Amino acid sequence: MEFDVVIGLEVHVELKTESKMYCSCKNEFGGVANSHCCEICLGMPGTLPNINKKAIEYAIKAGLAFNCQINTTTKLDRKNYFYPDLPKSYQISQSEQPLCVGGFIEILLENGTKSKRINLVQIHVEEDSGKTIYGDADGKTYIDFNRSGVPLIEIVSKPDLCDATEVKTYLETIKNTVLWLGISDCKMQEGSMRADINISLKPKGAIKLGTRCEIKNVGSINGAARAVECEIKRQKEILESGRKVEQVTLKYSDEANENIVARRKDEVVEYRYFVEPDLPAIEISNEEIEALKLSIGELPNAKISRLMDEYELPYTDAYLLMEEREKGRFFEETAKISNVEPKKVANWILGDISRILNKQSAPLSSSKLTAQNFKKMLEMIENNSISNTAGKTIIETLMEQDIDPELVAKQKGLLQTSDLKLLEDVAREALAENKQISELFEKGKTNVLGFAVGDCMKRLKGKGNPVLLKDIVLKLLEEGKSRNEKN
Repeated sequence: MEFDVVIGLEVHVELKTESKMYCSCKNEFGGVANSHCCEICLGMPGTLPNINKKAIEYAIKAGLAFNCQINTTTKLDRKNYFYPDLPKSYQISQSEQPLCVGGFIEILLENGTKSKRINLVQIHVEEDSGKTIYGDADGKTYIDFNRSGVPLIEIVSKPDLCDATEVKTYLETIKNTVLWLGISDCKMQEGSMRADINISLKPKGAIKLGTRCEIKNVGSINGAARAVECEIKRQKEILESGRKVEQVTLKYSDEANENIVARRKDEVVEYRYFVEPDLPAIEISNEEIEALKLSIGELPNAKISRLMDEYELPYTDAYLLMEEREKGRFFEETAKISNVEPKKVANWILGDISRILNKQSAPLSSSKLTAQNFKKMLEMIENNSISNTAGKTIIETLMEQDIDPELVAKQKGLLQTSDLKLLEDVAREALAENKQISELFEKGKTNVLGFAVGDCMKRLKGKGNPVLLKDIVLKLLEEGKSRNEKN
């Protein structure tokens, strides 16, 4: 039996503000347990919250990046539920009038050749809860409230996704965009981005949706993809055996690579939302929204598509140049002033330059490499003034010194010779000492030409112009073949 898979996600992204959502406590991961909290984020009686303006601005930027409508008047609501790490027994969130409504996220599939629109329900602001820590050694449970009150946005999608690949790409798109906007560090290992995944299966083509199960708090993108694959397999096996899928909340175990039932949902949870009485409605002007929109600029997927179209780069190269913004800027700066094929420019940046930077654990901005010097070195390779191997030596110097690459080539003896007489003398010598090359060439084995050129390059210690050498060797071989045919 065939099934349609229906998936919707709720993605929580902690915002990179200096302070928490409703108080002045430091918003910082780690630290001594319960050292980043105060009376307000602990929910002490008689305390009053204040709205973090920067968090609202960051949320609006996310909404604009994901094509949402921004409500110029928005309210905060109390979401009432009990959990040990929720000190107030309610969370200040949004329900009836969220900050950002509608919108969509365009994901790129099949190496950027296809795209799919994932529609959004809303993006709203809320505060994070504390963290429950289970002590295996002593059997006790501890609470760290450092995270309590940290501002976050929740991005709620419609059930428009249908497999693990789409889920992975969707999460990558959110992560790349949010990092690009500078509103979160998206360190999933620290919990600053996590996803709740809702999955159901229905008979192929059926209108009625199946029973939905939720995988809570998945903390890695690859883990989310594996969790989806596991859940599709689990529900499919249940349905194919004639049983019914129970509505449950699941927790994905990376070690076991399976979804474990955390609790069964026998009835709908009632959060008893009501308007937060201690905070006023938030008024946002159209001028403020427009200013934030202008600050966003080109977004990651748009950049990937443009790099592929404008510079004819493959998807992987375009993605990497988008991901590392500094290298992407340097690529475009060089490509615009150089006659060298853009793909070759990208190869050097993503290859040797990245290798050197990784070895030094340093950003590109810390090097002395300029687009002008880099461009000149690439053009020297193109016109055979230096070899590709010599370029690998020169680029290391260019990253340490702002110096003319031609001067470096001269100083290190890396310039290739184009002296026709010298090249011909070496070619004649090589062919005379290895007569088998001429014999094989006369029998139609033209691949010996490459071997002969390589032999000549060795004799010249890599300093011969390979293009001229190839022409000279070919000419000598054809002359020898012609002479022998006449005889």
